[in-house]
Amino acid sequence: MRVLLTGGAGYIGSHTLVELLALGHQVCVVDNYANSAPEALTRVRQISNRDFRVEEGDIRDRDRLTAIFTDFRPEAVIHFAGLKAVGEGEEKPVAYYDTNVTGTLVLLEAMRASGCGKIIFSSSATVYGNPLYLPYDEAHPCSPTNVYGRTKYMAEQVLADWVRANPGTGAVLLRYFNPVGAHVSGRIGEDPQGIPNNLLPFIAQVAVGRRAKLAIFGDDYDTRDGTGLRDYIHVADLARAHALALDYAADHTGTEVFNIGTGTGTTVKEMLAAFERACGHALAYEVVARRPGDIAACYAQPEKAERLLGWSATRDLDDMCASAWKWQSENPQGYRSEE
Repeated sequence: MRVLLTGGAGYIGSHTLVELLALGHQVCVVDNYANSAPEALTRVRQISNRDFRVEEGDIRDRDRLTAIFTDFRPEAVIHFAGLKAVGEGEEKPVAYYDTNVTGTLVLLEAMRASGCGKIIFSSSATVYGNPLYLPYDEAHPCSPTNVYGRTKYMAEQVLADWVRANPGTGAVLLRYFNPVGAHVSGRIGEDPQGIPNNLLPFIAQVAVGRRAKLAIFGDDYDTRDGTGLRDYIHVADLARAHALALDYAADHTGTEVFNIGTGTGTTVKEMLAAFERACGHALAYEVVARRPGDIAACYAQPEKAERLLGWSATRDLDDMCASAWKWQSENPQGYRSEE
């Protein structure tokens, strides 16, 4: 299948690219490298021993995107491109709506112009907001509590409306929980710019000496050890979910939503202990005040993905930490190590 990946040089995009190439798909990556590195694509070629097309461009650039679509003529799109830092979204809401919502609208225009009617959308469990019950299933009401979550939910609604108005089209919306880990080779992984917003890359940077210690935001939550509990999923399992969603979209029309998570939760202290096992030494941390807006627990009910996509997570917490440590220890400055 001819597949176009927006944001294909990013963390999840690059791992999904490896998966798609292994399955024999023809792929075109479109990326502006705002939060990614061309080096990731070089390494994907080395890992996969396969070539693919790369086009540098911004998804908001109508003329550029339409030209790429008209030439490549994809049969399906996997849409990763977007801004994703919750804190930054509160500071720069217009930029987040512009990239995440307007970018999706421009993408749909380019799809229409080239006759492409299938899309897999990289969404987020942040669309649910504060839990009315746990685990979150796909029927849980959506009430996002931050700008980032609202842009993701708005893009979901745009896609669902587009599908309703265009018979024969299909959209699969994948609501990720917390992707972590790296490719087993250690050649590609998560490379956040600046201070990491997520737990595991921050721990990894402490382990490799880039950060002095981990700040744990509160240890008095109603969880096993008082620290926040989240559903972490290995990025390779997440990549496989996209490949299966692609198969599903090929045979189905309409809009379907899937939670992509393990169905279990890990606390901050449990993650820290697992990473200490992976790297072989203790890591410094301090407990500080809770962050406003943080909740005690968040984890998925992934049964629908198991039933309809034939997908389930196969890698455990130790796999996640071992692969993340291999990536970080061999690439202490991320892709900038190559420079």
